[in-house]
Amino acid sequence: MYTVHTLNKISQNGLALLGDAYKVSDELNNADAILVRSAKMHDMVLPESVKAVARAGAGVNNIPIEAYAEKGIVVFNTPGANANAVKELVLCGLLLASRKVVDGINWAKTLESDVAKTVEKGKGAFGGGEILGKKLGVIGLGAIGVMVANAAQALGMEVIGYDPYISVDAAWGLSRHIKHANTLDEIYAEADYITIHVPLLDSTKHMLNKEAFDKMKTGVAVLNFSRDTLVQNEDMKVAIAEGKVAKYVTDFPVEDVLNQENIIAIPHLGASTEESEENCAVMAVKEIKDYLEQGNITHSVNYPECSMIWNTSARLAIAHKNTPAILGKITAIIAEQGINIQDMTNRSRGDYAYTLIDTDTSISEEDIQRIESVDNVIKVRILTK
Repeated sequence: MYTVHTLNKISQNGLALLGDAYKVSDELNNADAILVRSAKMHDMVLPESVKAVARAGAGVNNIPIEAYAEKGIVVFNTPGANANAVKELVLCGLLLASRKVVDGINWAKTLESDVAKTVEKGKGAFGGGEILGKKLGVIGLGAIGVMVANAAQALGMEVIGYDPYISVDAAWGLSRHIKHANTLDEIYAEADYITIHVPLLDSTKHMLNKEAFDKMKTGVAVLNFSRDTLVQNEDMKVAIAEGKVAKYVTDFPVEDVLNQENIIAIPHLGASTEESEENCAVMAVKEIKDYLEQGNITHSVNYPECSMIWNTSARLAIAHKNTPAILGKITAIIAEQGINIQDMTNRSRGDYAYTLIDTDTSISEEDIQRIESVDNVIKVRILTK
């Protein structure tokens, strides 16, 4: 029986997929896998039993993925599972940026008498514009960016998309009406609204800064439903004060942006829907099951995608460094015992690699230990049917 430890509340519809071969536990000891949403894991000490961590969501900033890779712990996320929920909130953000809805609601709450007359007299202070016919620049055309682009185009906006690394699947899903920008500068120069949907990397941190704002149209509205630090908040406040940016809508209400005029801070609600939480839990559980039971890796953020149909009685799943000659050393140990390799696949990602080896007979514990002792082998698992 496998034990799965949950660090946050996980949808029961997801947990139900685990079945009788699994025990869901609040205890970390002896856990084979961990399911997490937002809990911070950087200071956690994990037992040797942990083989995988699955984040029920896309971002993994709360997980020390490099440190776990060193220990052979595969970290999964659930890309696209919450895409529709985020897309809908981005559309809400577009409307909030163009119409003074929040200001109007807050003002209406102060009214106490002769309300109808006061409303008609005062509503002029809360006018705005329409998004129909306006240009939206979408930076990042992953699962969320594509859905935002298509939805905005369907609402009558002219959409310009930028993503030099767009995947084939994303390209297939993108409406043919979306204009392709070759550079970020095209987005900055043309867009009335800009929404950013890229991962937080060293290369993207604070990418929306003074230099970027200076290239944008005066009066642009900026939306950030991806990661707080993609935007340099101090530069944003200056751009708003100078009128360069008319509105900033963010799903990350950090101290820098609270109670600032023309900044609308939403309390991180992007994926906060019942449907999204269920979708993320279901995907995370399926990833964990496939890895623990079959050794397959799908949607990992620290190890390569690697899967193989399993038709034999025994399988080796090996996490190792991506170094020359290591596969030869591993297969030599297997061959010495007269064991036939029926099938094998190997994939690498940066410094790390992963190998699946199917054999016609089981491998002894002694030989497993010999494989584990090979330089740069991190973790070996033997799976049997």
